[in-house]
Amino acid sequence: MDQITLICTAVFAAAVLRGLTGFGFALAAVPALSLFLDPAQAVTIAILLQCMVGLRDLALMRKLVQFRALGLMGAGALIGTPLGIWGLTLLSADVMRLVLAGIVGIGLAALILKTRLPPGPGPAIGAGIASGLFSGLAAMPGPPAIAYFLGTETPAKQTRASLMVFFFLTSLIAMPGLWLTGRLHAETFTQALIAFPALLIGTWAGGRAFEKLGEGGYRTAATALLGVTAAVTATRGLAGLL
Repeated sequence: MDQITLICTAVFAAAVLRGLTGFGFALAAVPALSLFLDPAQAVTIAILLQCMVGLRDLALMRKLVQFRALGLMGAGALIGTPLGIWGLTLLSADVMRLVLAGIVGIGLAALILKTRLPPGPGPAIGAGIASGLFSGLAAMPGPPAIAYFLGTETPAKQTRASLMVFFFLTSLIAMPGLWLTGRLHAETFTQALIAFPALLIGTWAGGRAFEKLGEGGYRTAATALLGVTAAVTATRGLAGLL
């Protein structure tokens, strides 16, 4: 298989997960793309694709999106992202992966115990700051946002739509950094553009599967993916330290 075919295949598989849950695209796409691309290039392609599809998601799902929560989370992410990048200068990436895995594990336990978040803007801002930290430390803004929406018992359709748009926002926040570090160039943009149809088709297929899930099924799938995230992150951290 040539490189373009491999890119499209990886993007399609990750997009099915995205269409099903509203999250998990970068979590699945970046490791898969990194098998045959430079990791930095894989991250850049994932971010470009989420920027490309974000406007479509916003147009199609605007009636379901929790804009107030996203606004507060976006403000928090603007604070948390530079803090996460700064954190990388203090501790190694592998140590930080273990820290992140621990945080995800705490959030996962809270979800399993069905802990409810208190009302008010505080939890949304806190989730945004945590998402920014995760993004700056490991390019993983998803877990805190997922935990927030599940913790507030937001209906599955609104959770899925809001998460898709939130990752569009975090991708936009990441774009200046990609430009400043010279990662945005013609070859990477072309690869993302060619893979874009695979993203659309995969998201559609995942969306059809989502329609068959009830509230309980969606919550179970989302919680399970958080557990996988924690396990994979911890494993990578331990492997790097041993």
